[in-house]
Amino acid sequence: MKKADIIIIGGGVMGSSTAYHLRNIGYEGRIIVFEKDPIYEFSSTARSAGGIRQLYTTDINIQLSRHSLQVYKQFPKEMELDGEQATIDFKQRGYLFLGNKEMIPMFKKQQLLQRKYGVPSEVLSAHELQKIIHELNIEDLAGGLYCHEDGYLDPYSIMQSYRKHAQRRGVEYLYQEVDGILEEQKQITGIRLVDGTIYQSPIVINCAGAWGVYLSEKIGISLPVHPLKRQIFQFDIEKPLNNELPLTVDPTGVYFRHEGKKILTGFSEETKPGIDFTVNRSLFYDEMWPILAHRIPNFERVKMTSSWAGLYSFNTVDHNAIIGKHPSMSGYYMALGFSGHGMQQAPGVGQGLAELIYFGHYKAIDLTPLRFERFAENDLVLEDAVV
Repeated sequence: MKKADIIIIGGGVMGSSTAYHLRNIGYEGRIIVFEKDPIYEFSSTARSAGGIRQLYTTDINIQLSRHSLQVYKQFPKEMELDGEQATIDFKQRGYLFLGNKEMIPMFKKQQLLQRKYGVPSEVLSAHELQKIIHELNIEDLAGGLYCHEDGYLDPYSIMQSYRKHAQRRGVEYLYQEVDGILEEQKQITGIRLVDGTIYQSPIVINCAGAWGVYLSEKIGISLPVHPLKRQIFQFDIEKPLNNELPLTVDPTGVYFRHEGKKILTGFSEETKPGIDFTVNRSLFYDEMWPILAHRIPNFERVKMTSSWAGLYSFNTVDHNAIIGKHPSMSGYYMALGFSGHGMQQAPGVGQGLAELIYFGHYKAIDLTPLRFERFAENDLVLEDAVV
């Protein structure tokens, strides 16, 4: 019985989307998803800020995110289960990059590329920014790049919907930790659990997020990816804002958005690679709060209510995902290294992997630019808009 046709390592949003889409396109073989964290306590999905944007600087990221946006807009109805629509709390309040004078030419160039794929992005003047955020301090801003279609949602609910639908269609979820991937003569043969149990399978898909790089290394496949800690802080403000916020990114890199009546904020600080979930509140008080208070006076008087840390699966070379099959390890597929935008691209990536396995090629979106071989071929996909 310890055999499967496909094994997926990682039951977060990427692994669950892949499992769901395999069934959705007609794959009938036995699929087992292994997830070591049964309550998803440390899953990057559950700890994500939940931003959804199309404001990228590369063709493939724009295409992927635009596809996924259309999916998320229809998600509640399309993922209805037992008469209940999926609740994902999608707030289309926009995504906004604030910019100084030096950044505006770059925004205009990015907008041209985004418009090519139908993204209704706009380059706004500093005064136009205040129509969106009335309280915004624009004294050191020259404008911004904005898309009203974008916003933020509940990542955990997305993952749970994919998981429930996959399970309803016969996908098995086993909450056990994978210790290693097995291969013989460059052919995948299965996986081994930490307790020594072996499950045989000719196909293994590595969707293990920040932990996936370590599993890959064990079969001699090195990836330019490492885990990076990212912290998120939530706070109350004494004086409410007039409007609900878009997910807004300051020129310093500090981002903020509404979370109910509270404000959620984060920042890609310099940190050492590794698995680390400790929270350093001094980052907020010493580095982020002064920036927030400068940008919006209402943020001068705040009370922190919550904080947590999650992990980026960070691609150190071009900040983009590594998706598809390995060129010399038959049966080994991966979706790793998203560098913080995996949640935004999970629908498109899950569908793409399912198509590649079932049909032998991509159909909805050509994910070939994100292939593993691009590093050796020096055909990188350099993404500049990393938050």
